[in-house]
Amino acid sequence: MQMRRLEDLLGQPLLVRGPRGFSLTPHGAWLLERARPWLTMHDEMLANFRAPDIAGAVRLGTPDDYVLLWLPDILARFGESHPAAELEVICAPSTELLERMERGELDLTIYSAGNERGEVAGVPLWRGPLHWVGSAAHAVHRQTPLRLSLAPPSCVWRRAATAALDAAGMPWRVTYLSSAQMGTHAVVLAGLAITVGLAGPLPPGLRVLGPEEGLPPLPEFEIALAQRAETPGARALARHIIDSFRHEPGGLPNHA
Repeated sequence: MQMRRLEDLLGQPLLVRGPRGFSLTPHGAWLLERARPWLTMHDEMLANFRAPDIAGAVRLGTPDDYVLLWLPDILARFGESHPAAELEVICAPSTELLERMERGELDLTIYSAGNERGEVAGVPLWRGPLHWVGSAAHAVHRQTPLRLSLAPPSCVWRRAATAALDAAGMPWRVTYLSSAQMGTHAVVLAGLAITVGLAGPLPPGLRVLGPEEGLPPLPEFEIALAQRAETPGARALARHIIDSFRHEPGGLPNHA
């Protein structure tokens, strides 16, 4: 009866009876696809109001490479849903973040997969390509040996970059070292080296370098989430992170 009232309101049939029961009409499939985000939002609002308020500190680690691209939306949604929670964000390289989590200094951390140690069991969040990044005003990529501005040797991005150059037979040397993306970008902006990273957003003055510049392709990499604490705040933040990445291009489905 409810479906019949909805069909009368819309003026179109939404279900059709067949030999195996009911199935969606094209109009019904169109409506269902657009209604799903509303239903998800409805369920989330009910859960937030019915769940006990979350208070106390939650300690989140993340590499600074991902902060501006993904964290603002995650923090905004978490803050709106749990205004009594106190969130502490620690930016550091993935290897350091995982070490700090093992020591109990973090409740959960986003990290670049490939840095796992010991008993870490991460939830996959996102997979996408790694890119060469250079100055828009300099042609450092044409120099031999190729000058690189990279993170310390433990970084999976650095290992991917140097492995790709070695496989292509291109000489290189790391002339600048920084554990923070801001440091590597500053060197590239100065026209002193190239680096690797995500395609965007890039600071003004930087651009993605591709095969047309004679550089070898880089592999895809994965971002994951590791959680140590099982507090209500840590579990709620983990849900917000997983849900945010699931709706991003390149977001990976999971069952967390």
